[in-house]
Amino acid sequence: MSTTHFSMVELIGVKRDGGILPDDALTWIITAYVDKTIPDYQMSALLMAIFLNGMNPDELAAWTRAMLHSGDVLDCSGIPGKKIDKHSTGGVGDKVTIPLAPIVAACGVPIPMMSGRGLGHTGGTRDKLESIRGMETAFDPATFMDLLRRNNVVLGGQSATLVPADRLIYALRDASATVPSVPLISSSIMSKKLAEDLDGLVLDVKVGSGAFMKTIEDARLLAETMVGIGASHDTEVVAFLTNMDQPLGNEIGNASEIRESIDVLQGGGPPDLVEITYLLGREMLVLGGVAKTHEAAQDMLSDAVESGRAFEMFRRIVASQGGDVAVVDDPGLLPIAENTHVVRAAADGWVHRCDALDIGVASVRLGGGRETKEADIDPSVGITVHAKVGAAVETGDPLATITYAEPAKLDAALAAMESAWQIGPAAVAEPSILLDEVR
Repeated sequence: MSTTHFSMVELIGVKRDGGILPDDALTWIITAYVDKTIPDYQMSALLMAIFLNGMNPDELAAWTRAMLHSGDVLDCSGIPGKKIDKHSTGGVGDKVTIPLAPIVAACGVPIPMMSGRGLGHTGGTRDKLESIRGMETAFDPATFMDLLRRNNVVLGGQSATLVPADRLIYALRDASATVPSVPLISSSIMSKKLAEDLDGLVLDVKVGSGAFMKTIEDARLLAETMVGIGASHDTEVVAFLTNMDQPLGNEIGNASEIRESIDVLQGGGPPDLVEITYLLGREMLVLGGVAKTHEAAQDMLSDAVESGRAFEMFRRIVASQGGDVAVVDDPGLLPIAENTHVVRAAADGWVHRCDALDIGVASVRLGGGRETKEADIDPSVGITVHAKVGAAVETGDPLATITYAEPAKLDAALAAMESAWQIGPAAVAEPSILLDEVR
């Protein structure tokens, strides 16, 4: 089929009916969408067809390659050392990137990190970072590379020229209910990461209620798909499957998750958040060649935190990206809404469920996430979780504190949280964080 004869309506029909789209058609679709020849409503229809019918390996390879080359691609060959990055498939309370990147960079591994915005009930690293006054996350390639040379790390996102297809499709997926799709997730992640000219990548593939992958089988398929895409581009990829049945850490929000991240950088933080941060950090140091073993890597990470080098690296990142360092030194300067409401236990017992999806949806309804791609985020609102699975509670004990700006949004959030907690009469163990790994 000649590129001059492509019809988006016909291509949507092929995919709707379970057909296979040829490489040149997929390349044309990505190019035409970026240059606005294809409107959002037609791309949304195609995304739904892909969501329903999937892609075969050849289609996925062509789609990812077209996204990767839809704009500029970084050249990190002039940066000494192996360039390593981390990516999470998204979860509730997942702020791991924010403490992880400074800790690993302080250990000598270059990290050219491009992160995304929130999708559905899951938060976005860029949205959280932009809770810091003045913080910039979108850079042209020249600025991105200059920051990487100066700091050994960039906490950025796609600019208008870096993987523009993914930036556009990413937002459209959020507004068209097509987020939890293996081909769409894997191509989104890997197109961004391959555009960074990486030597290695560590993936945190979330599994459970608050994740896009609800079962370990689906999460393993996604992990294997991305490891395979990496291998086809000579990039070593290691994937960890981690639990997202309940929120990660205690804070769900934008500014509040920055506060919790700073706590981790200063040697504190909730145990589950610290565990995942160090799990991924150990692998990044080994892939980066600065540690020969995971045990040696753990010692390096701990030293970076205890010495203050990791916190100082975060200050440096914020300052160099236009952010107000005073906010880092005093997290109390971060925005916080004036009103609070406490959700309390209705019975004595042990927490059997603290549902990540319900709490994530509630955060979105408060204004902490987007229900449409044009929506603004309120960084001041959030939910602080006080009791997670395995905790013993008595009637009236606080389960969560909601920080809100508008009463109507509080009512909507409470409706989403009605069944978030289940309290039973028998003690239960705290759930495991690490479920599996794929190499």
